[in-house]
Amino acid sequence: MRRPAVLAVVGPTASGKSATAELVAERLGTSVVSVDAMQVYRGMDVGTAKTPACERRVPLLMVDVCDPLENYSVSLFQRDARSCVDALLSGGRDAVLCGGTGLYLDAVIDEMEFPSGEKGGERRRAYEGLLAERGPAALHDLLAERDPRSARLIHPNNSRRVVRALEMLDEGTSYAEHHEGLLARKPHYEAGIWGLTMSRERLYARIDRRVDEMFASGLVDEVRALAARGLTSELTAGQAIGYKEVLEALSGACAMSDAVEQVKVRTRRYAKRQLSWLRRDGRVRWIDLDGCDVEAAAERIVNDVCREEHGTL
Repeated sequence: MRRPAVLAVVGPTASGKSATAELVAERLGTSVVSVDAMQVYRGMDVGTAKTPACERRVPLLMVDVCDPLENYSVSLFQRDARSCVDALLSGGRDAVLCGGTGLYLDAVIDEMEFPSGEKGGERRRAYEGLLAERGPAALHDLLAERDPRSARLIHPNNSRRVVRALEMLDEGTSYAEHHEGLLARKPHYEAGIWGLTMSRERLYARIDRRVDEMFASGLVDEVRALAARGLTSELTAGQAIGYKEVLEALSGACAMSDAVEQVKVRTRRYAKRQLSWLRRDGRVRWIDLDGCDVEAAAERIVNDVCREEHGTL
């Protein structure tokens, strides 16, 4: 028997990752570990495209692990996802990772350290007070004055990241330097990574169709129920594409029809960012789904693994 391996099936949203990863895990007799930043939240099912429990071919790990009113950080995800991977490997099984959140994938398979920050600490409260009093532009101006390099990396409206960058400065660390460190990593696991791709026109059509299906399947009711529990766009979960736009529509800030179109536009932009992140990683082996379906893609991945096992790849 070959040694257990870590395999990752990645790609942009709506590319068929989940179906492909499930088929691979089924063939290898193992589970899928989700590396999606928003599928960790319980009750966020429709908008994050979680495979319903009754339709899963194999166990799906790292979903529904926390409440959407909590801010679940990438460092917590790294800890918990690696526990899942290590448990599979120690049991003699492969670990099949699946997701499109590049940072979360890298946090699991590569050596990355994240400053924890003190949630609700005095410094954070002070910067959040400044944000409430003077607005995001003033907060970003403060960062630009103290650390111009970091300010150039962060959009002025990304106030949560600006606050964190200011906290890091107070702790003696530059966000810019930390960001550079994230781009120069060594593996934590020796992982094989397969990326799914297709023509832009086909991908965008799939995205639009998926968004329409989400709204038809009850996304608005899902968000309304979460809002009744306290979900707002200020929380990490409330920033998720689909949830943020519906929250705005429910508040009266826009029409629901406008929210639908915004979800489509922002999802397409997100897919472009996902591909850009993944294409920087020279380890990814790309599979063009314009020339095959998910069954053939899964077969290709399993065959690659088998050839590596026998030293023929």
